[in-house]
Amino acid sequence: MTMLAAVIGGNLQGVEAAYLAKKAGWQVLVCDKNPCAGASSMCDRFLPVTVMAETDPREILEGVDLIIPALENVEALSVLQKWSLETGIPLAFDMEAYAVSSSKKRSDRMFREIGVNAPRSWPQCGFPVVVKPDSQSGSRGVKIINSEKELALYFPSEDSIGNMVAQEYLDGPSYSIEVIGSPGNYIPLQVTELHMDSAYDCKRVIAPAELDCKLVREFERIAIAIAERISLKGLMDVEVILHDGQLKVLEIDARLPSQTPTAVYHSTGINMVEMLGELFLDGRVNVKELARPKAVIYEHIKVTNGQIQAKGEHIVSGAGPLRLVEGLFDADEVITNYHPGMTEWVATLIIKGKTPRQVLDKKQCVYDNIGGLEAENR
Repeated sequence: MTMLAAVIGGNLQGVEAAYLAKKAGWQVLVCDKNPCAGASSMCDRFLPVTVMAETDPREILEGVDLIIPALENVEALSVLQKWSLETGIPLAFDMEAYAVSSSKKRSDRMFREIGVNAPRSWPQCGFPVVVKPDSQSGSRGVKIINSEKELALYFPSEDSIGNMVAQEYLDGPSYSIEVIGSPGNYIPLQVTELHMDSAYDCKRVIAPAELDCKLVREFERIAIAIAERISLKGLMDVEVILHDGQLKVLEIDARLPSQTPTAVYHSTGINMVEMLGELFLDGRVNVKELARPKAVIYEHIKVTNGQIQAKGEHIVSGAGPLRLVEGLFDADEVITNYHPGMTEWVATLIIKGKTPRQVLDKKQCVYDNIGGLEAENR
């Protein structure tokens, strides 16, 4: 019998969930209030749905085997919990763990309690400091503050900075790892390297990361320790920065992330959405890893009149329905809103090979092909 997954939310996480669910061979229903959501054309069926307590879930979830949340609205997530209880359909999500990870203040306190290395909080550190909202993920609302004067300009009162987190700004390469499982049985997955744009939004994922083996083992230990502390049942990603030879934990997210799961899938063959299905339907997780990981670049680009810019994933959000095209511009796969004749469009390039050098050469060919096409259109 074919598995049917309901992905609730059609933006960036929804694109990730729908993409990997299809790779697992599942049928996919995507629900979102926006009929032009990115994942609306990457599924077998789309329903324009606003998640509300008064909605009858049986009308929406008929035949569904698994509910996969792909949104971060706490009220909507609570409704999905209710739907799961009413219908008996498993919800691939851990609300208690998410409550900790979605608050940077709560998660920072937890890091201190279990002795996890993290950036120092202001005013215990000097400038520059990074200031970010307590409850937002990714780069939304992030500011780098270089002086007391600049801090007073942006945050003139204690109240204005009360819901923000301020900590020392550290430079260095950024890395991510996912961990999946339940208490006493966690599996750390592949470490990836994150490249940010000028707005601190991730524009590129490199898999596998070129990180010293000892640091990889340490990163895995940190991820498992955090998962055990919050009694995670599900999936969590941990982001760190390598500063002066030390891994410093920046944030955690106990949910299906965007970007890194697809990069890990193409590098290792591990499908995190499929593993979530196993965990919540069968109570177990299996790792089906390739013997030798492939080198992968996963990169967001914006093309405007022939000019190509690698930008953070925000450029894909709100770009309208996306489609998956294999071999476009000689990339392995492209997730894009591109159609012939368009002068402005966005794409996520997935390029893989045996070695990092081979992947970089392939990426240059893809860029050349896009530039050549745009020159022809002009």
